[in-house]
This record gives sequence, structure tokens and C-alpha cells, in this order.
Amino acid sequence: MTSGDTDAETEGNHSDGRAEGGSEDGEYFARLVDEEALASYLEAELGSVETYDVRHHQEGHSNETLFVTWGDRELVVRRPPPGEIAETAHDVLREYRVIDALQGTAARVPETVLGSEDQSVMGSDFYVMEQVEGTVLRESEADRFANRKSRQAIGEELVDALCEIHAVDYGDVGLGNFGYPEGYTERQVERWGKQYDWAMEVTTEERDLPGLAGVSEWLDANCPTEHPHTLVHGDYKLDNVMYAPGTPPELVSVFDWELSTLGDPRADLGWMLSYWRDAGDPEPSVPELTATFMEREGYPSRQELVDRYEGRTGIEFTDERFYRALAVYKLGALGEMFFRRYLEGNSDDPMYPKMEQRVPALVERAERIIEGEEPL
Repeated sequence: MTSGDTDAETEGNHSDGRAEGGSEDGEYFARLVDEEALASYLEAELGSVETYDVRHHQEGHSNETLFVTWGDRELVVRRPPPGEIAETAHDVLREYRVIDALQGTAARVPETVLGSEDQSVMGSDFYVMEQVEGTVLRESEADRFANRKSRQAIGEELVDALCEIHAVDYGDVGLGNFGYPEGYTERQVERWGKQYDWAMEVTTEERDLPGLAGVSEWLDANCPTEHPHTLVHGDYKLDNVMYAPGTPPELVSVFDWELSTLGDPRADLGWMLSYWRDAGDPEPSVPELTATFMEREGYPSRQELVDRYEGRTGIEFTDERFYRALAVYKLGALGEMFFRRYLEGNSDDPMYPKMEQRVPALVERAERIIEGEEPL
């Protein structure tokens, strides 16, 4: 669950398939980019052109996205939001580092162009990559994929691209110090528990989360202490990938690497599965942010996705209830933080007040997974 991730499918030449926003907020746009300074930088690095245009891709992500036409090239510039403190401004170059390291591997990533720490250009670190053409599946499936064969391929491609990420020899591509894989899963449980604690300093004045303590205790008691060590994406799901134009479905790029690190690949799989619907599933805990079209005939089941993953990686999805419950627990923590921000008047996002009901529903879903009432 990420704020603003509610678009339907989008086609076109976009970095991540999300539609551009409507009218520009001129003041905010000016804070995002000094168009003259950016043009000077690109001219020095890429050469002179006659055509130059910058558009803000207005979506609710932690890093901002700009679409740039530079001559006959369509580029994407990623930067932190304006006003970010220096200590967090490195995150955008962390994202660049992993995408750049994966160039030439089987992992499906956009082509990187430039990365820069020159604060005089954008007022922050930033990087440039090529746009990718295709479709991101959000609220609905593309008409060209509305058949059994294509639906099966959508799920298979989604799993295969994840397998390729987990198969990367991170040491060989220069990512040996990209994270600390030992203890990753235990740290996840601890980290997201602290996020709940922070949010509930305020939110418990409005309502309680009666099942949360039990879920937290179960995750702590059942957390695997040993796991494979791989590169992990951190936010791998259907609407963070793009399928090429045409048929059959071909996954051409994986986006949103901001949470990538070295860790437990089964956490990626559990996260992906938390968004994948099977026919007959209970009603979504957060219907506003949940696509349900994969319940249709022809889409693989969660178990079929797991079977394909295990067969291709040799990694068994042991402790599956833990990883799926952890994913839903994390979703709930995000929602509870949103709710605190709403209560404190720090957001006007219409989704945030809905978390008063949606987070308890997510806690209940985690309980169902733990109890075996929402099986794989």
C-alpha cells in the first residue's frame, strides 16, 4: 500500500506506467526543478538538442518523478521531494546504484543514464534513466490480455522476473555491501513493530487495535532465524512492474527500487502474494487500493505462483504463514502511520482517514493467515 497508488492501467511511454497528473502546481513544480539548470546539466552531459520539455509525474511516492523530452530521447529524472533533509537525500542515489548495478544482468530494469550529487542542479541528488514503454496493470487488466493464455502468462512473468532478481550474484555486480542480509527478517518484525508504536502514540486516542498485540507476539515467536541471502526488491508487486505493448504478455521492467537491500527473498514473495487475489478470497481489507481482476478464470492461484517460484529458484517457501502475515502486518503499519498523519493535520490525502477502519481490517486479515483461515 502506497499513498496515491490508485490509477487504472496506463499505457504509453512512461517510466513506471503511471499516468501524468493534470495541471501543474506551478509553485511546487518550481521547487522540484530549475528547468534552465537541468537543461545546462543535460547539455553538458548528453549534448545539445532543439527540443526540451519537462513534466511532473504527479503521484504519491517518496521520490519525485519528472518526465523529460531531450531531443529525440524520452528520459525520467528521479529526485527526493523538496525540503528533504540532507541525511535522507542519498536514498535516490541508492535506488540509482542498484538499478545501475543490474544493467547487463537478467534483472529487468530501466536503462540508467546519469546519477549526480551536484546539489546546484536540482537542489538535491538525482538520477536520470530512459523511459520504458508499456502497460502497468492496476485496477483492471488490459483488453489485449483478457484471455486465459495471457492471464496465465501475466502471473508467470511476474514470478519469473522476481526469480531473476533473487538469482543475481550481488557480490559480482558490486552490491556486496548494499545491506546486511544476516538477521534481515528479525529486523523487519522489529522495525514495523516500532512503526506501529510511533503511530499509536496518537491513533489510540481514536480507536484501539485489539488483535495487534497477538499478531506481533506470533510474528516475533515464529520469525525464521535462518534464511537465504539475496538481493531483495522490498516492494515487489504487480503494479510495480510493466508489461510490453502487444501480446503475449512480456514483463519488460521492474520499478520502485527504493526499499531494495540484501535480505530474505521469501519476504519479497510474501509481499507479492499479499496483493494477489484468489477466487473466493474474503473481501479486500483495503478495497480502495486492492485490484481484484486476478480472481478471474485463467490467472494462476497463489499456490501456483509459489510452485513456479520454488521450481525456478530452488528456494522453498517455508514458513509461508509467517511471510504472508508479515506482509499484511507491514501494510497495517503503513496505514496506521497514515492515520496518525491525518489526525495531526499533516496530510489532506482522502485515503488517510479511511485507515481508521482499514487498519483493523488488515490486523484481522493477519490473524486469519496465522490461524490458517486464509490459506495459500
